[in-house]
Amino acid sequence: MDYTTYLDQTILDFVNETMAFYPADLKGDDWDGQRAAYDRMAAHFHAGRPVGLTVLDGTIDGVPVRFYGAETDTVIVYAHGGGFVLGGLESHDDVCAEIAAETGVQVVSVDYRLAPEHRHPAAYDDMMAVLRALAEARRLVLCGDSAGASLCASVAGTWVGPALAGQVLIYPSLGFAPEGGSFETHAHAPLLSRDELRGYGDVRGGTPEDPRATPRAGDLARLPPTFIYSAECDPLHDDALRYQAAAQAVGGSVHVETGTGLVHGWLRARHRSQRAADMFRRITERLSLLCHGD
Repeated sequence: MDYTTYLDQTILDFVNETMAFYPADLKGDDWDGQRAAYDRMAAHFHAGRPVGLTVLDGTIDGVPVRFYGAETDTVIVYAHGGGFVLGGLESHDDVCAEIAAETGVQVVSVDYRLAPEHRHPAAYDDMMAVLRALAEARRLVLCGDSAGASLCASVAGTWVGPALAGQVLIYPSLGFAPEGGSFETHAHAPLLSRDELRGYGDVRGGTPEDPRATPRAGDLARLPPTFIYSAECDPLHDDALRYQAAAQAVGGSVHVETGTGLVHGWLRARHRSQRAADMFRRITERLSLLCHGD
């Protein structure tokens, strides 16, 4: 696909602005270099926090977290993207702050351990520890983007405890074979290629039949209400459709909305692209509905 003619100019500009932070000679497995570039990029796109929002750092069961907003009966637990090797509390700080402000619900961002220093199941164990502690007294809604969305889906498919109120997954990897459909059509899409996707999976570890690492292997019949917001120009797009079909076949509730003309990582373009802004608004509206019992 010729993305230079298919994508609108605001998304093309966003892609170019993002890629400017990655030196041409940066090796894919230079994780220190990749993290430094990713952190600079995330800081560049940071849109600030809404005025008056209280933000505090802390720990839950030994896992570093960041609290956005005053405590509410329902809490949105956010897992950041970054292929399980990049990112942290700072990289998605403004996203979490805006979600808290738009929904009026406290957001807890989880700083789970990263590969390759901490391979699977470290991230899953950290996320599960935070959720178990919070579930003792509060309703839980899961939300995440990219690898974080995959992590949420793995938790949802293995969860034993008080019913989850829902999950919102933004361009997730859900564990189907990277063949056919969008994996072929968008194998070389901007900001995430199929080869990069495979590389992140190899570094993280885990097996295809381990539901803690592979969401499609979980108990899809017992999923909470699940809403997936995928990007059209993303090798992962059809992962969402396959997950939806597999869940519906066993009675699970999964809804998919495609971000037409959007690429993987579009969250950072929400203040630069009307398409991205509209999609982000729909996400915060859905989170509000889930948190308030709809």
